[in-house]
Amino acid sequence: MTATAARPGRGDPLEGTEGMSPPAPSGGLVDVFRHRYILRLLVRREISARYQGSFLGLLWSYIQPLTRFVMYYFVIGIVIGLDRGVEYFGIHMFAGMVFVHYFTETFTAGTRSIMRNSSIVKKMAMPREMFPVASMLVSAYHIIPQLVILLIACGLVGWKPDLQGFAAGLLGFAIVAVLGTALALLFSAANVFARDFSNIVQTLTNFVHLSVPMIYPYTLVANRFGADNVWLYLANPLAEAVLLIQRCFWVTVTTDPAATAVEHMPDHLFTRGLIQLAICLVFLGFAQVVFSRLEKKFPERL
Repeated sequence: MTATAARPGRGDPLEGTEGMSPPAPSGGLVDVFRHRYILRLLVRREISARYQGSFLGLLWSYIQPLTRFVMYYFVIGIVIGLDRGVEYFGIHMFAGMVFVHYFTETFTAGTRSIMRNSSIVKKMAMPREMFPVASMLVSAYHIIPQLVILLIACGLVGWKPDLQGFAAGLLGFAIVAVLGTALALLFSAANVFARDFSNIVQTLTNFVHLSVPMIYPYTLVANRFGADNVWLYLANPLAEAVLLIQRCFWVTVTTDPAATAVEHMPDHLFTRGLIQLAICLVFLGFAQVVFSRLEKKFPERL
């Protein structure tokens, strides 16, 4: 790649890169990180496009999660009363909400990423997996303000972080990131052939908030269905990820974290989490294989 070809234009930051050499056909996700420069351009492009023409800009990333949290807390915690017996229910709910939002945004934006960048896909020789991956990274950037709010709230009520909690948080984040990227790869390719898939994804994400122990405690599910059947609920990787995130933030702000973990967390939380991460990685490999086979027909479909 020459210096002239690598330099972005003054308008679209991806202008001037059409002359880059094509990636190895079998590189897949590995090629994405070999072209980190282009990946950074894509991420910056997506972020700037999100707030272009907006007066408040990044402040919306603080305002929207706060309003969502207030709405959920008022309806679920106060009106319905599911916060009874759950210490610091607001943090319990918001910790899950942050990472559920990260997953849904990665999934929905990633599904549309190929079609949204169809002009670049047709003109540039670059790993097409880069677009769903860029969507995942942009979504991660957008949850930073929400994490700041969560950390401030935890600090105000006496957060007592521990090494095990940090490990749980990283494991939960990894599950969400890998699963979201895998689904984005799979559905972005499918969306090229049938635009209905973007609407299918929007429909599926409507169920996510109710399928994880976010607006209700895990004990409610365990008590209702019993220990013999609750494994079906925990087979959902997102449910496991939310519990790991809550172990990181919510459990450590309660009066007695050890007792809270015993009462409100399932047995073998870390073992289940590692198994779920392994399954998500296998699914990511499957999504990569499907994407690689379908992308050969992208030009004629776009």
